[in-house]
Amino acid sequence: MKKTLLGTTALVAAGLFAGSALASDPLKVTIGGNIVTGFYAVDADSISLGGPSVSFQDTKVPLVARNIDIKAEGTLDNGLVAGVDAKLQLGHDWSIADALGGGNSGASFRQLFAYLQGDFGKFEIGGTDGAAYKMHYTSPWFVPGNGVDSPNILNVPVMLVRHSTFSLLATDSNKISYFTPRLSGFQLGLSFTPTVAVASGMMMSPNLALGPSENGLTLAPKDHGVSNVFEAALNYAGTFGGVDVGADVFYTKGSGDYIAGDQGDPKEWGLGLNLGYSGFTLGGAYYKSEDIYGSWGAVPSQGDLEDTTWTAGLKYATGPWTVGVAYLDTDQGIFGSYVDLKSKNWQVGGGYNLGSGVDLGLDLQSTKFEAAGYDYDSKSVGLVLAIAF
Repeated sequence: MKKTLLGTTALVAAGLFAGSALASDPLKVTIGGNIVTGFYAVDADSISLGGPSVSFQDTKVPLVARNIDIKAEGTLDNGLVAGVDAKLQLGHDWSIADALGGGNSGASFRQLFAYLQGDFGKFEIGGTDGAAYKMHYTSPWFVPGNGVDSPNILNVPVMLVRHSTFSLLATDSNKISYFTPRLSGFQLGLSFTPTVAVASGMMMSPNLALGPSENGLTLAPKDHGVSNVFEAALNYAGTFGGVDVGADVFYTKGSGDYIAGDQGDPKEWGLGLNLGYSGFTLGGAYYKSEDIYGSWGAVPSQGDLEDTTWTAGLKYATGPWTVGVAYLDTDQGIFGSYVDLKSKNWQVGGGYNLGSGVDLGLDLQSTKFEAAGYDYDSKSVGLVLAIAF
C-alpha cells in the first residue's frame, strides 16, 4: 500500500513539474539487500547497575544490517529521473525478544521515500536520513559491515553515550530534502522535518522517531517532542595532485517542546574529512550537540546536556584485502560538567573479499567507559561474515 502510493506520488509529481507525458516504460524495479553476522569472544567487566553486580555474556553471534532494499527508478520522456527507495529491515534478535514476551520479530520499512532528479538537483520526500547525515565524511570502515563510527556491532555491557559523529536528530523521520547539483566539487543539501518524536504519557518514546510514518490523515500535536528540525550541509569531493579529498560541514536545529515544559532546542554541528592516496584512506570527524540525550539522538534534554564526539582512522586497501585502525572518543556532560560520561573506543581489523558481495573479516574492539563512581572495560575479537546481494 505504501509503496504503491509513494510510487504514484512520484509519477504525478514528475508530470506536474515538467508538464509533459511520462515515460512509456514503467520504472525499473531492483531488489537487493545485505546482512552482517559473525561470532565474537567478549571479555567485559561485571558491573553494578544500582544493585548486585551483573556479569555479561562472553560469546556473541550478532545479526545486524539485515535489510531488504527495494528500488524503482526510471527516466521520463522529459528527462527527469523519478524513483522510490524502500529499506525493509528485519526485527532485532527475534529469538531473544520472543522468549522475553514480545519483541520486534517482524519486518518494517525503516526508510521509504520518493525522489525527483534533474539538472536542478534532487528532491527527496518521505522517511529517510537528512542532508546532514547523507553528506557526512568520517573515519573509514575496514571491517566488513562494521566501523568505529556508528557501529553495527558494539560489544559493551551498557550503552550510555553516543557512538556516532553523524546527525541523528531526525534520522529516518518523514522529511523533505533538496540537494543542489555538484558545482566545482561542492554540493549543498537542505532538509526540513516537521515532527520527529511523539510523547507517550510523560515519557519520550524514541522508537516512534524511527522509520517512515503515515501521518497523512491527522496532524501531530504540538509540544510533544522534537519538531521543526532544519538541516544544512555542505560537502566537497575532488582530487588534488592524485589525492582524493572529501570534506563536509553540517548544522541541525530543532524545537524540543513537550508536555512537561520546554525541553530546550536540540542542535548539532559537525565536520568531517577524508584523504585518499595509493590505497590509503585517512579520515576523521568532529561532532558537537546540545540538549540531546546522546545515546538516543532524537530525544530532547532538560539537563543542559552537551556531547562532544570525535574520531580518526586509517585504512589500506589492495586487491581483495582491507586493513585498518580507528578510534572514537565521546565526552558527554550533564548539567554543564557536573557529571561527565566518557567513552574511548578502538577498532583494529580488516577484511577479504571472496567475490560476488561476500566479505570475511576480523574485528578487534576495545572500549573503556568512565563516569563518576562507575566504569567498565570491554574487549572482543570476532570473525565477521558480510553478504550483499
